[in-house]
Amino acid sequence: MPAIRVKRLVHDFGPDRVLKGLGLTVEEGEIFGLIGPSGAGKSTLMRVLTGYLEPSEGEVEVFGRDPTAFDAADRRRIGFMPQSFVLYGGLSVRQNLNFVAGLYGLGFLRRRRRVRETLEFVELWDARRKTAARISGGMQRRLQLAAAIVHEPALVFVDEPTANLDPILRRKFWDEFKLLRDNGHTIFVTTQYVGEAELCDRVGLLSEGRIIAAGTPDELRRRAFDGEVIELTLAGDPGHTGAQLEALENVGHVVEVREERDGDGPVSRARLVVDDADVVLPKVFEALNGAEVRSAEILSPSFDEVFFRLVRSG
Repeated sequence: MPAIRVKRLVHDFGPDRVLKGLGLTVEEGEIFGLIGPSGAGKSTLMRVLTGYLEPSEGEVEVFGRDPTAFDAADRRRIGFMPQSFVLYGGLSVRQNLNFVAGLYGLGFLRRRRRVRETLEFVELWDARRKTAARISGGMQRRLQLAAAIVHEPALVFVDEPTANLDPILRRKFWDEFKLLRDNGHTIFVTTQYVGEAELCDRVGLLSEGRIIAAGTPDELRRRAFDGEVIELTLAGDPGHTGAQLEALENVGHVVEVREERDGDGPVSRARLVVDDADVVLPKVFEALNGAEVRSAEILSPSFDEVFFRLVRSG
């Protein structure tokens, strides 16, 4: 059974339809990233999955249960890290985490052990006596992550954890998510940073309330470009390279040609889409028939470009 299963989900806020027939599946033991711009519906979907909002239409199951019907045992199986800081500013870091652990029913000995383990995991043990209001914004985010995982949930929902953080701290969060996954947790994370899709096991691209594509990062690249991409740089002006570029159509599909100059004269840069770049690359050199190839590279396009292409195609 998947950790999360959503079918034909619709959610309305009055006359405004925010989620529009959305469907997705999240397997246990993976990092699933929901990627999309602000206003796409990410936080609304998160609130539906955690049972804080009831769907207007459709089916939602988390561990086979309707989130709006969760009992206490169901809720202990999930953790939730919201965007905004919701803990107590007047309590210390350790007091906050101890309070949350008590809410989840952890006994004294287990609570004491888990508070220390979790604060060490998010690198806040040395700051345990500081009041939460007086630590940095990044430390507050890490404290919120600690509060979401102190009870060792099977599934952790993390809403925009890296928004407005510096790149080093953003990477630290993703390292922690991978450690959690490797220890058997399922992570469902939303982000507006499209490039963070690279760090997920599977990705759903959300645009205007719809999942426009879902799969592994490599699967989405292939879908965006209809295959894999080889970029070639050929020496010579377009009059000499035109016939050679036409010959490439016998082994793939030329999707872009740019005419440039480098220190040695004019060059043509071409992008060729093929089914399997490793297999086709030797055939590319055969098709070019002795042309001066300055470079031939199998590209891994950025996820910004992948996202743009998939949104544009529908």
